[in-house]
Amino acid sequence: QIQLVESGGGTVQAGASLRLSCTASGVTFNMGWFRQAPGQDRKFVALYTKSGSYSYGVGSGRFTISRDIPKNTVYLQMNNLLPGDTAVYVCAAGSVTSYSPYDYNYWGQGVQVTVSS
Repeated sequence: QIQLVESGGGTVQAGASLRLSCTASGVTFNMGWFRQAPGQDRKFVALYTKSGSYSYGVGSGRFTISRDIPKNTVYLQMNNLLPGDTAVYVCAAGSVTSYSPYDYNYWGQGVQVTVSS
């Protein structure tokens, strides 16, 4: 069974930085991040494929995704955080390269990121 374990959320002031981590047990897949704010759909944040390519959605230009293949861990470095970045950030893993949450098979529990003004 594939499990995704996230860490690194928290409450920060606008302009601060946070780094999220997600470690997968089991087979290596494409791994990425989505976020979901209250009352909103889950939105694509970033993806790092097992072949080494990456792409960004919301937060592009301020967020950087990286991956440690041997550790099966993906990181999301978030800089210059804004109150609009407040959401639950959820790690996802799957065999497809997609920006849609519906295409991912495995999900973490999510970590809360709260950015105050």
